[in-house]
Amino acid sequence: MNQIVLKVRVSVKDRLSRGLRRCRDAATRLRYLMIFNVISGRSARQTAAVLKVHHTTVGRVVDKFRRYGEAGLYDGRADNGDDKLSEGYLQRLHTIVSKTPELYGWRRPTWTRELLIETMVRLTGVRIHVTTMSRALALIKARRGRPRPTVGCPWHKAAKTRRLRQLQQLIATLPRRERVFYEDEVDIHLNPKIGCDWMVSGQQKEVPTPGKNQKRYLAGALDVRTGLLIWVEGERKTSYLFLDLLDRLRREFPQAHCLHLILDNYRIHKSEIVLAALGGYLAGKIKLHFLPPYCPDHNRIERVWQDLHANVTRNHRQPTMSKLMEAVRYYLRQRNRRKQRRLAA
Repeated sequence: MNQIVLKVRVSVKDRLSRGLRRCRDAATRLRYLMIFNVISGRSARQTAAVLKVHHTTVGRVVDKFRRYGEAGLYDGRADNGDDKLSEGYLQRLHTIVSKTPELYGWRRPTWTRELLIETMVRLTGVRIHVTTMSRALALIKARRGRPRPTVGCPWHKAAKTRRLRQLQQLIATLPRRERVFYEDEVDIHLNPKIGCDWMVSGQQKEVPTPGKNQKRYLAGALDVRTGLLIWVEGERKTSYLFLDLLDRLRREFPQAHCLHLILDNYRIHKSEIVLAALGGYLAGKIKLHFLPPYCPDHNRIERVWQDLHANVTRNHRQPTMSKLMEAVRYYLRQRNRRKQRRLAA
């Protein structure tokens, strides 16, 4: 197979050149190039090395060319009938994958390719192979991931919608001398949270843990207008940590007439100490606006904490809490610098 000799007339070579120029299919163009390389005197292995294919593929293409001429360079599967992975099939598959198997009468709570095939047979009458289902899932950009646990909001839907609209209106009509922040706390653990990472075949990476866990806490406020983050640190997540953040905000924005904080219903935000401060030395300066219960998706600072975990704390290998907190501060400061550069641009 490696000593292929293929001789063609000049007229055939010219016709192949015209066919190559007209061809828009990448796979067919590749087969044209294999023939041109062999005609030029290259062996199967040399052609395979140039075109990044296996040498046996070159042999098969040359054999088909000898038997069928230029027609042998085209994909014969085009005559097999309509593609099973039609647009309608893929749209239906997209809908099914976005839901759960129980909704389609199965007792299993998670999808497998085999279960998807059987479900699609019921709905469309079309049966495909498991490998074809893999291709279909890739076409609709489906992926295997970890579901996110959620808790439903106990409020009536109308009450929840009304509160969220009020918060949106607050941001949209904010006076120039006032500011709005999204506020929340985050836990920093010395024992790293384990997350997914790329590994080579046969390897399972190890993340050393100190065994005895230590914790630090951040209370942060995300400026709606600038995207800058202001935060304070503490060894305990208490109302005093929250008050430290309020004091820092008051110092950072002495000219602001009022500072609005959009936050969740965590107990440290409603304690007697906080209420006394808001009715005393913080009166008129800071106002709290509470989100509906269990609505973290509507608190934009949650994304900042997710990025912090992804870039610093997940799978971290810092030996001490001081080293870990140095990495946390560095990441948050760099984030603010990037925001400031964009604001200045």
